[in-house]
Amino acid sequence: MARGVCRHLTEYDFVSIVEFIPERGKRVDVMSLGPKGEIWVIECKSSRVDFTSDAKWEGYLEWCDRYFWAVDEEFPSDLLPEGTGLIIADAYNAEIIRMGPEDRLAPARRAALTRKFARHAGRRLQGFRDPVL
Repeated sequence: MARGVCRHLTEYDFVSIVEFIPERGKRVDVMSLGPKGEIWVIECKSSRVDFTSDAKWEGYLEWCDRYFWAVDEEFPSDLLPEGTGLIIADAYNAEIIRMGPEDRLAPARRAALTRKFARHAGRRLQGFRDPVL
């Protein structure tokens, strides 16, 4: 599902990282960086149980400009909180059904998070080029 989301977001000129850790104790499924520096967080949920067992999602709101849930077509989307975005996805593609409301990050947090995103992406790329490190 995360791969489909990442593929779809390239249509918006976003680049994405899966399983990104903005701070200790938090790991978002997908974090995407847009062409104007906007930051979106997307949490992928595969089932009702997966959603109801996740009590920490609200802590991710302070790490993005827009927050989305990504679920498959069979997911009961009426469970998802209002005031969040909705993406219907599978392993190959996705579609934004409801845009998450914008809540802009503070400039200092955006700068720090963008640097962390870039360093994380660079480390992953380095790992592909030189897996011995």
